[in-house]
Amino acid sequence: MARRRRDAIDRFGLSALPTGGEEVWRYSRIEELDMGLFAPASGPALSDARLPATAERFLQGFEGRSGLVVTSEGFVVSSDLGESETAQGVRLGVASDQANASDLLGSVIASFASDEADALAALAEAFAPDAVMLSVPRGVEVPGPIVILHVIGAGGTAGSGELRKPTAVFPRTMVHLEENAGATVVELLVSGDEVLIVLPTVELSAGDGARLTHAVVQHLGTKAWQIGRLFATAGRDSTLKSFQASLGANYARMRTDSILTGQGGSAELLAAYFGDGDQMHDFRTLQEHVAPRTTSDLVFKGAVAGTARSVYSGLIHMQKGAKGANAFQTNRNLVLSDGAHADSVPNLNIEENDVRCSHASAVGPVDEQQRFYLESRGVPAPVAERLIVLGFFAELLERVHPSVRDFVLAAITERGLAAMA
Repeated sequence: MARRRRDAIDRFGLSALPTGGEEVWRYSRIEELDMGLFAPASGPALSDARLPATAERFLQGFEGRSGLVVTSEGFVVSSDLGESETAQGVRLGVASDQANASDLLGSVIASFASDEADALAALAEAFAPDAVMLSVPRGVEVPGPIVILHVIGAGGTAGSGELRKPTAVFPRTMVHLEENAGATVVELLVSGDEVLIVLPTVELSAGDGARLTHAVVQHLGTKAWQIGRLFATAGRDSTLKSFQASLGANYARMRTDSILTGQGGSAELLAAYFGDGDQMHDFRTLQEHVAPRTTSDLVFKGAVAGTARSVYSGLIHMQKGAKGANAFQTNRNLVLSDGAHADSVPNLNIEENDVRCSHASAVGPVDEQQRFYLESRGVPAPVAERLIVLGFFAELLERVHPSVRDFVLAAITERGLAAMA
């Protein structure tokens, strides 16, 4: 870990901070970011075992879980795994305690030859205290979800009073499933209302025939910034499902890169986001097909109210040799007020003839015919609009773990739809 941090600092010294002039940062608010305002968290901030109310509520939906990890400011403060899972060779905890960590950490990111030199990515590598790592051996099915709670804020850095700088937090997660293994991993990022920045990094690796489901719910405070990255690779005949919910933060960016390296592999990439006030949700995706007869299906749905903004920019890349591959990309956005705005930019890069690709995007207000149908049957206008918005998300959320679905729907109702009252 020390060597990796030194190398990352060297890369940072050779890199420039990103600007809005770069295509990958187009439409973003990166020009507003001043990293000099922040300082890395010096240690965990949880002073006792009590979790924030949001984290407790989230955890209640996972009573049948197989494992639980709690981090504070990116530092692992507790880790628990069921006895039967431990007996089968499943490993859960900090990466530095696992023998294969040096080989696995960064291995998924390295699969992407196009990964640009990114100063913020180098910072995330340099200052990550450790990584939460789940390793599942060949043929083992973890019966219940593994839950990871990232509690952020209320800590700060060295200094006191007015001298204390806002915190920069660098959580990291690595999930590795060997051949024919199976697991579900659910993460929650939660913070208070203080100014902070979070740069999470997630690596997902599904071996041949593996079945990996991953969900992350971002529920940060309204003054937080998030700039995150998720990289996923799936082998032969494997199944990968990824879901992201972006609910909080003032500016929340997530880059999701998936690569299908083995014949018959599939990836399902889902996301739901709701913005109000002056929030901005920013998604960039890559669906990379390397092997033949692979399938990827991306569905991102969002709604913006007030003066909130959303950005989606995605690329399907069919490499030479990906014969018989199928890729689908859908981004749909509801604009709920005159001051809100959504950008949607789907892209294709096809280097192979025998493939099937489709992409679709839509940006628009609530359907007037749907509204009229409800109102003509006595449903008040505000209630009608709420029902339409919930229905807009419900179809997507039916494809998500039930406990995650219920939490996200409740959060949209509580935090998001209040903006439509």
